[in-house]
Amino acid sequence: MTLHLVDRNPTVTPEQMVEQLVPPEMFHEVSFESYIPDPDEPSQAAAVQAAREFVDEVNKLRKAASKRSLFGRKSQPVHGVGLYLDGGFGVGKTHLLASIFHSVAEPKAFGTFVEYTHLVGALGFNQCVEYLSGHSVLCIDEFELDDPGDTMVMSRLLTDLAARGVSIACTSNTLPGQLGEGRFAAQDFLREINKLSSVFQTVRVDGPDYRHRDMPPAPDPLTDAELNAIAAADPTATLDDFDALCAHLSKLHPSRYKQLVQGVSKVCISGVHPAPDQTVALRLVVLADRLYDASIPVLVSGAKLDQIFTEEMLTGGYRKKYLRATSRLLALSRFAAADA
Repeated sequence: MTLHLVDRNPTVTPEQMVEQLVPPEMFHEVSFESYIPDPDEPSQAAAVQAAREFVDEVNKLRKAASKRSLFGRKSQPVHGVGLYLDGGFGVGKTHLLASIFHSVAEPKAFGTFVEYTHLVGALGFNQCVEYLSGHSVLCIDEFELDDPGDTMVMSRLLTDLAARGVSIACTSNTLPGQLGEGRFAAQDFLREINKLSSVFQTVRVDGPDYRHRDMPPAPDPLTDAELNAIAAADPTATLDDFDALCAHLSKLHPSRYKQLVQGVSKVCISGVHPAPDQTVALRLVVLADRLYDASIPVLVSGAKLDQIFTEEMLTGGYRKKYLRATSRLLALSRFAAADA
């Protein structure tokens, strides 16, 4: 019996959301030593050094805080330090961020920007601050500001946590001073954006997308018959119609997408075509991220996976989101092709 994602209606509690703030499985065992800088891109070796120095600072702050606690001192905590790894897609920023996470003491948290905004929504701002205020570091992958509400919430959250001694490490494809450009009236929120910028030391990581190095173009779509046969042969694979899947995603909060694909060996999607609007496209971005985190191969019929986001979308304010999602989906489709 073939499984279908549209038949799944997972639930997730706030406690589960907190427990899930760890690196994706593919980054569970990475380290600074396993990051291989491109010799043609000196900024990559420099980024590794900057990340190591950041870890040293975080650990020093943690030791200082432990001494204050041991001797009962009630002085204000030292301000947390910040590192902002900026660069293109597939240059190893998440690898470095996960290496930072693995190199510092508990408690600590690792999640995407979206996962943190979901956490604030689930726990409430004050409870979220109280939970995270004892952390040595907050690792935020794919930092992005898509609307004024997120700008205000994340600015306040990071400012409050840094003042309590929590250090913050982020990755993004956009420099801190440019966050929000093209997506809303950034000038109206410049004060908040500048406040965020002041938290971070920005380090640039250059290089080509490793997911596309010496890689062929996007695999050709399968026929419906081929797709059905692959799904039927694997009891943990799912098979869904593209439009039906998009409709199902609209009924689920994005915080539930991780559970939606949990335990799935491969995702088969028939009838793929360009997303009809931004709302559908942005849901597909979140799904692509969760599939990529779990290293789940993706096979399709219909259009190629690099055709989901239209030219208009790729030139708009969410361009970098769509390019990242395309990069990840192509990596997953090539993974599926190699496994076939």
